[in-house]
Amino acid sequence: MVINMYVKCGDMELARRAFDEMTKRDMVSYTMLITGYSQSNEFKESLWLYLDMVTMGLQPNEFTFGSALKSAGGMQSDAMGRGIHGTCVKCGYEENVYVASALVDIYARCNRMTEAEVIFDGMKSKNEVSWNALIAGYARKDDGHTVMQLFSEMKRGGFRPTHFTYSSIFAACASTGALEQGKWVHADMMKLGEPVTAFIGNTLLDMYGKAGSIKDAKKVFNRLVKKDIVSWNSMLTVYAHHGLGQEAVDLFEEMRAAGFQPNEITFLCVLNACSHAGFFDKGFYYFDMMRKYKLKPDITHYVTIVDLLGRAGQLDRAERFIRAMPIVPTAAVWKALLGACRMHKNTELGAYAAERVFELDPHDSGPHMILSNIYASAGRSSDAARVRKMMNESGVKKEPACSWVEIGNAVHVFVANDDSHPQTEEIRKMWNKLRDGITKIGYIPDTSHALWFVDQEERNERLQNHCEKLALAFAILNVPVGTPITIKKNIRVCGDCHAAFKFVSKLIDREIILRDTNRFHHFCGGSCSCNDYW
Repeated sequence: MVINMYVKCGDMELARRAFDEMTKRDMVSYTMLITGYSQSNEFKESLWLYLDMVTMGLQPNEFTFGSALKSAGGMQSDAMGRGIHGTCVKCGYEENVYVASALVDIYARCNRMTEAEVIFDGMKSKNEVSWNALIAGYARKDDGHTVMQLFSEMKRGGFRPTHFTYSSIFAACASTGALEQGKWVHADMMKLGEPVTAFIGNTLLDMYGKAGSIKDAKKVFNRLVKKDIVSWNSMLTVYAHHGLGQEAVDLFEEMRAAGFQPNEITFLCVLNACSHAGFFDKGFYYFDMMRKYKLKPDITHYVTIVDLLGRAGQLDRAERFIRAMPIVPTAAVWKALLGACRMHKNTELGAYAAERVFELDPHDSGPHMILSNIYASAGRSSDAARVRKMMNESGVKKEPACSWVEIGNAVHVFVANDDSHPQTEEIRKMWNKLRDGITKIGYIPDTSHALWFVDQEERNERLQNHCEKLALAFAILNVPVGTPITIKKNIRVCGDCHAAFKFVSKLIDREIILRDTNRFHHFCGGSCSCNDYW
């Protein structure tokens, strides 16, 4: 049929014209066009045709339902998905493996994992598509534990994982920084002989980068048979997050020399790298270069420039830059300025930036805590108390800090003053030993990072029980000597812990990698890759 030919050639305009010229349309012609629009990601057109078909009294088949459900999932339209599900039941297709797999996918994409599981569990026969749909749903929720459980069940059931399966698992491992599990799955993929295409290679190098292994990320990137723009952007992101500014700049220029056209994400990556590395002039050079490629900076690019100016201590210029922006500054812009004011101890401008953040994003506890600490560091305890009171009155709650260490297939999580771990006594003894050692080589506790309303002795004691310090002591006890120690934290690492980690890396002559919400910190020989600005 002519419609099918145009659809397979990807020319939906001619396919639609041929459809519109038909004097009599049937289920087959509707399904061909619905499928074509769905495959072309023109989801709205696909769904309009589906509704028109049902209104005409034509009964959809399994392929119609599959394509319509894919379109509803692409639009994350829970209501449309439920409507199509109801029609599937009426037409007797709910047990069809093709349709049921599409139902699992739509509910998973709409974050209705309970419904997705009910349909999945009720399927009399499953296939790789149904397994992949459920695994991908949990991967999008960053539920790595469930993803790994499902992967094991899938293999026990005799199903062969596909590149979609592996891509979802690598994405889940990336979100939690689960390096050991990611390596195990990578080895499983290699054992099955699954080729490392750009699609799967991009998620793989992203996983290694977010798990802290630059070496493995670079190895994957170099071995990609065919790189695309996502591959280059992924590697640039890895370099940026690890503070390797020069490597990022060199890779960017290598990409241009190879004939790849940078896009908005490429420039965001290289600007972040310049910001993290303190490459002031290069940052502005690449920001101006966007015009050469006819790319319009969006708010994320402006945030990086404010951050770049802030790192350089040019706070007044950063404020002027914000006021001159052609788009309305968001909370993220003012947060970047607030962070710079904290670092450079500019109380007045910090207070002004914080007020703008409170107006735009009143429920984020981070800026409240930063402003409170700015005031406390400046000796303005009454102002610090006022910010804390404002938080309580507004119902803004500070996100509890936690740090975790992965050893084998187990993840060990720590919170401040944690005494729940089976090795608590050994952990305390180890940290006390480390504290004594680093004190002898120059470590002085910075109590400005502890609660300001308790006495000096208690503030110092509270500092020593921060979750990242407990995680570090545990890791030293359990991670084999000669292996880098990797710790993750859910919020920004405090200044005292950052200083302590530098001294510990020197004391024990070992690399320590800490991932917080902002970036990776590589501690080695008493210094950090962030150059003490993060």
